Amino acid sequence: MKESKRVKKVVLAYSGGLDTSVILKWLKDNYDCEVVTFTADIGQGEELAPARRKARAMGVKQIFVEDLREEFVRDFVFPMFRANAVYEGEYLLGTSIARPLIAKRLVEIAKSTGADAISHGATGKGNDQVRFELGAYALMPDVRVIAPWREWDLLSRDKLLAYADQHGIPVDYKKRKGGAPYSMDANLLHISYEGGILEDPAFEPEDSMWRITVSPQKAPARPERIELAYEKGDIVAINGKRMTPGKVLAELNRLGGRHGIGRLDLVENRYVGMKSRGCYETPGGTIMLKAHRAMESITMDREVLSLKDDLMPRYARLIYNGYWFSPERLLLQQLIDSSQSTVNGTVNLKLYKGTVIVTGRASKSDSLFDPRISTFDDDGGAYNQADAAGFIKLNALRLRIAANLKKSRR
Repeated sequence: MKESKRVKKVVLAYSGGLDTSVILKWLKDNYDCEVVTFTADIGQGEELAPARRKARAMGVKQIFVEDLREEFVRDFVFPMFRANAVYEGEYLLGTSIARPLIAKRLVEIAKSTGADAISHGATGKGNDQVRFELGAYALMPDVRVIAPWREWDLLSRDKLLAYADQHGIPVDYKKRKGGAPYSMDANLLHISYEGGILEDPAFEPEDSMWRITVSPQKAPARPERIELAYEKGDIVAINGKRMTPGKVLAELNRLGGRHGIGRLDLVENRYVGMKSRGCYETPGGTIMLKAHRAMESITMDREVLSLKDDLMPRYARLIYNGYWFSPERLLLQQLIDSSQSTVNGTVNLKLYKGTVIVTGRASKSDSLFDPRISTFDDDGGAYNQADAAGFIKLNALRLRIAANLKKSRR
């Protein structure tokens, strides 16, 4: 035990895999405490019943297995997409946005069960340790956090397997044989791949790595057209059919994956300071970003949109770095959500071989597009073109002053 204060009960974020199964036993042995397990379904596409059975077999009395897919999309993914958040120009934050929800439930379960600590399986090199713990401390300031990867010496797969064998912890056959040559993390927004053979940023992954998107070369030869309906910045219907947030994202994943949309291979800057190569599949999110910007283009004031674009990189960094529950993110969210009151209407898209093409956008109630003024034909006096001369001269004034000064110095 690393601290003098004894831990009585700890809530573990538990997947049922090798790492967290070893952690479960390790916590009991090293902290002599009761362990409560929490397993969240956030759309990772895995059967969760085995995790419950495994936890029960390892002597866990309080087991929480929860379907959080709708909450994940409604309260985390959708608010993030109202901001058009993109980290370092490309990454749609699929892993980052899932961590605050898990932290929130860890804390809520800790409070309801009387636990005095929480634990996670994030390593000491990654971003997730920061995201889990910043979220937990924001919601439960005095919570004790146990991060085994920062304490133990089981720093390789072989050592983990040896510990599992020593203590009779069942291990999936694929894990014992080595499994995939990289690590994966999945939720309803994306799948990420990193580590292993991907640690060489020059290595091109095999096409078989990708799980939810077909290769654009193998996508259908004919484009597919869809219509998305928006209310206050959120998608509420696809092709006229109203859906819940979780159903919306699942359907967009299906459509985007079928057409090879949403693959990304990048080197990003982790919050802890190192560069990391990751590959991501985000088919539904890629469609959502394109469509949302199209909807805003017709319904949002120019300067409001410009202000949002100025703030977006900072908002994205807050999410990436784990500050979802920070006062600054909450303040920005209020501003962003207020801006979405007019983002209502429909966007038409064409999905084709890895691309998302906007083919139309309309808003009956909130469109700022005035065809009388925008037309290149006779506008009947709606716009006086002669006014542009003064506008241009005033904007050119500082340029002319500087040019004249430069000319006088020759």
